[in-house]
Amino acid sequence: MSGVCMSSSGRRVAPGFFAATALLVAGSVADAAHGAVIRVGPGQPVRSVAQAATLARDGDVVEIEAGDYVGDVAVWAQRRLTIRGVRGRPRLNAGGASAEGKAIWVIRGQAVAVENVAFAGTRVRDRNGAGIRLEAGRLIVRGCLFEDNENGILVANDPSIELEVHNSEFARNGAGDGQSHGLYAGWIAKLVVRGSYFHHGNVGHLLKSGARENIILYNRLTDETGGRASYELELFAGGIAVVVGNLIGQASTTQNSVMVSFGAGGYRWPKNELHIAQNTLVNDRPNGGTFVRTHAGPAAVRVANNVLVGRGGFDLKTPHELADNVPAEWSDLALPQRFDYRLKAGSRLARSARDPGEANGIPLRPTAEYAHPARAIELPSGLALSPGAFQSLAR
Repeated sequence: MSGVCMSSSGRRVAPGFFAATALLVAGSVADAAHGAVIRVGPGQPVRSVAQAATLARDGDVVEIEAGDYVGDVAVWAQRRLTIRGVRGRPRLNAGGASAEGKAIWVIRGQAVAVENVAFAGTRVRDRNGAGIRLEAGRLIVRGCLFEDNENGILVANDPSIELEVHNSEFARNGAGDGQSHGLYAGWIAKLVVRGSYFHHGNVGHLLKSGARENIILYNRLTDETGGRASYELELFAGGIAVVVGNLIGQASTTQNSVMVSFGAGGYRWPKNELHIAQNTLVNDRPNGGTFVRTHAGPAAVRVANNVLVGRGGFDLKTPHELADNVPAEWSDLALPQRFDYRLKAGSRLARSARDPGEANGIPLRPTAEYAHPARAIELPSGLALSPGAFQSLAR
């Protein structure tokens, strides 16, 4: 960037540049004035992420140039901050190191965004190491990769925390003990996961949350060949959960016959509702299994307009409504052996669904669909509705 100078504190400042900060307003990153841009890289004045974490102040932007950063761990306590990879995706490899014995990055800011960064290889003494450990505030993650960690993202038990994850990938996470997961959110206020790809869990769950509000939209949670995940999606504390437009697939090598679980840890929150609609649920377990299990307690459940592939059923121990969930034959699907679960245009199921309505102000009718790898694409308006996650038809 031209016209860049160094401030008296050693920070790299772009005069006149208004730095973006992670204010979570309608899920977007808003602008805050007068922040500095700190550029990290081998040819930059700031060469390590750890150094940038000590220099950064509220409202700054930290730009990390693509490359491998081994053992370069950090604690981020700034209240407003954007951290992003530039000129490609930088790879943060733990290399045996961890911040505070917890994670590659520990984040405690009020409003932080992390964009286009890879986190890999975290191992700690208690086998609970994470790519990111979120301990306070609100965090947006966009376009990131979490690979081969004990936990991809681990979120503390704090009912004021909010986490959003968009267009990110979680691959081969878990310590193999069933206590560590791809994404593990504790008792927090809100979790939003959209357009993301979870796969090949190591005994733990692909996505586990105890949040008061869970918005799980247009993702692919598929354990795939050789994957050993337990649940694909576990909402262990109940709460309000809206699960729409996801491809959820259980591998034949699974550690658990249940794919989606609700309330297994008891219903912690005052209001507990599961709305699971317009998903494609695929069970490759040879002996069959359970697509959705809900545990007894003060909860209401609606399961509607899902496409069911493979052997399985529902185990619902709460008051519930089942509406228009339909089994698919292989002949209905485009190319399932390559994870293309779009309906064929000539299938009896195509354009056959009724509008499932809304839940807590969130439409259950999909407005987007998952596109591989790790993104959600908006759908044209006015399409006649099909059951399942995919509204685009295969010709």
